[in-house]
Amino acid sequence: MSWWATVLTIFPEMLPGPLAYSLAGKALSAGIWALETVDIRDFARDKHRSVDDAPFGGGPGMVMRPDVLDAAIAGANGSGPLILLSPRGRPLDQQRVRGLADGPGVTLICGRFEGIDERVLEARAVEEVSLGDFVLSGGEPAAIALLDACVRLLPGVLGCPETLAEESFAEGLLEYPHYTRPQLWDGRAVPPVLVSGDHQRVRQWRRAEAERITQQRRPDLWRRQTAQRATVRQTAMAIDEVEQ
Repeated sequence: MSWWATVLTIFPEMLPGPLAYSLAGKALSAGIWALETVDIRDFARDKHRSVDDAPFGGGPGMVMRPDVLDAAIAGANGSGPLILLSPRGRPLDQQRVRGLADGPGVTLICGRFEGIDERVLEARAVEEVSLGDFVLSGGEPAAIALLDACVRLLPGVLGCPETLAEESFAEGLLEYPHYTRPQLWDGRAVPPVLVSGDHQRVRQWRRAEAERITQQRRPDLWRRQTAQRATVRQTAMAIDEVEQ
């Protein structure tokens, strides 16, 4: 059974977009995953297909109506968690992506305008997810990014599944640097360890580089990594004491 993605949007023509190409596109054609787009405007109640209205309390912009969006959600054949792409949501991380990829699929709501009526989010227990502390014109680009992250984890999508074990965030670290031919380029040489033929030294170098880069660029990840290591050590010590 295919992993099923349903996207609710007022611009269904934006999908699949980049997802029709490369690995995601091949997997889509092969039936490893399926994509359904739902035009929210199809559930509007007037001849103008209006999906938004002025906000109560005044202020700039328009707000997506709860009755129209709720009807679109009810009319979709979605599976898995119901997620709104929103800058106020929980930051998306690789752990959440893995959880979504391991499930039956996901149903995404692409917001537009100033926002979405809070009542439908509460009534439908919508999970809000953010790609970062910035604002897009709509949720479609974020939906495409989330789907790409999930699809590449599905069985049969990557030609070399081992790649997933070494990339960024696989172990809570950023990825180590990569090098290829030519060995000397623009006066810059490849680190000698990578051409030494010593696989054990290569693994150690890559691990050390991943730790160094994570510590420099993402101290938040590094703090989490060191805290996890401390917990593992404490647990191991506690087990040893019980066994003794």
